[in-house]
Amino acid sequence: MAASQGVIALRKFFTHLTFVVNVVSASSKRTDQLRDAQVEQIAYLISIDELETGRGLNQIGTLQRAGDTRWSSHLKSVSSLIKMYSPTCEVLLKIVEEGTGSIKGDADSAYEAMTTFEFVFVLHLEKEIMEITDLLCQALQRQNQDIFNALRLVASTKVLLQKMKDEGWDDLLCLVKSFCQVRNIDIPDLSSSYYNRGARARNEHSDHTLEHHYRVDIFYEAINCQLMELDHRFSDSSMEMLRLASILDPKNAYETFRSLDVRQLVEQFYPEDFSDHEKTILKMQLQHYVVDVVQHEDYKQLTSIADLCQWEIAEKISMEEIVEDFKKVRDKRKVWEGIGFSAFVEEECTGGGLVRDNNGKGFSLLSADFPFTRLG
Repeated sequence: MAASQGVIALRKFFTHLTFVVNVVSASSKRTDQLRDAQVEQIAYLISIDELETGRGLNQIGTLQRAGDTRWSSHLKSVSSLIKMYSPTCEVLLKIVEEGTGSIKGDADSAYEAMTTFEFVFVLHLEKEIMEITDLLCQALQRQNQDIFNALRLVASTKVLLQKMKDEGWDDLLCLVKSFCQVRNIDIPDLSSSYYNRGARARNEHSDHTLEHHYRVDIFYEAINCQLMELDHRFSDSSMEMLRLASILDPKNAYETFRSLDVRQLVEQFYPEDFSDHEKTILKMQLQHYVVDVVQHEDYKQLTSIADLCQWEIAEKISMEEIVEDFKKVRDKRKVWEGIGFSAFVEEECTGGGLVRDNNGKGFSLLSADFPFTRLG
């Protein structure tokens, strides 16, 4: 979402989108009106064979608000407005006709904003861009991220955005024009001269057409911003680090564990975290790792680095040790009950430590055998 803020047309679009959704969704009455308008639209389109019928199709919905941080919420907001464009316009016109006070003016402003060619153009442009980037955004928001999958998604997202930039203009323009024609929205003469506000105020001559403005200033610029954002967040160095780190993912490592990638990861990105001696013995440690871990039968069942970490921690924790610790605590409590608190404190002070409670009424025993056991 931040990448779009640098393009004025896109920033204006999201401001207008939020305004439209807020006006239409401001009350339950308007929400009901929107649903009624959808029912009428669906019934009409089915009657002229423009919509298929079947279970789960043509469901009634509401306009979705876009969140500040979740890119997927912006996609839902844009998609819902495209689906409910005509019913939304109908509700706004009804508010203009029946409303009073400021809401009447708000509805009129919202209607005027969303029935312009530029709004419809950016509406469809953003939907196509966000559909390309959505899988990557969803993957990056998951906590148990698959590094190797993220690498593939970054690469494929860049390729698809570039393909859209190179080949998608004609299809998008055709889609937008068709959408406007069906809904009686004025389509400007794209071969006419384009004047920005400053040039028009100074009565300057324009060297660009309106089509150039939509294609270069909006279409290309919107895609370029996304590509630049991806390059910034996933530089060549970052991608190389992720590629090397992906060998630690059990899904990638089981078939062929490349110990050289791990050593390269240490040398390139973590040279200060390893001593010369640790770097020297790393090669042999990785060979042991392959035998002890990668070839372990349970390793085949792991699907992520998170699973690997949990499995290794579990391997290090002995259930027998946990049971033994509890037995020691139980035995100490039995001793304390038999000989009294003073004698028990004297015994434990030689091997542990005592800290008085904050309320001054008891002691907390800090014992090497079982720390933080409360007594008294």
